[in-house]
Amino acid sequence: MPTSKLLASSFNERGVYPCPVCRVGKITNMPLMEAMYCDFCHQIFTINIEKQQLKMPSRQPPLIWHWNGLTWTEAQLEGVELGWGYVLGAIAFVSLPTGLIGIIAYHLPPRADAPITWLPSIWTVLTFLSHFTIIFWLFVEIYQIPLMAYWRAMQQRFLHR
Repeated sequence: MPTSKLLASSFNERGVYPCPVCRVGKITNMPLMEAMYCDFCHQIFTINIEKQQLKMPSRQPPLIWHWNGLTWTEAQLEGVELGWGYVLGAIAFVSLPTGLIGIIAYHLPPRADAPITWLPSIWTVLTFLSHFTIIFWLFVEIYQIPLMAYWRAMQQRFLHR
């Protein structure tokens, strides 16, 4: 029977660890394989004991987590370096179109007696929401955040109270 290694200092393939993907389930060793799986989200991971890392090969490029003795570090894409350039690009992608529409709506307002005086404000908000949704969707897709697993876990927690 595997022992809990939640407070261990080194990563062991026979231990039980928190799942770095769903953060709800526990990952354990798969019998006769050099892999681990989560009992909640059913993800399969390959392990590297020497580097103290866990790799999720079910996506390309795979996500890698490093064990720091207590928890898993942030997910990193293998071979991909996401730096400040991507963050600045995402901020520009959301703020520049929204700012442009907002400035135009402010400087060129519709006539006060027009029936659609609310349209420029709504258009500015919709521009922000649509661009932010695109960036959020890309973030979820890149890091494979299991939103449905989180939703299911929250439902289980609230129903068992």
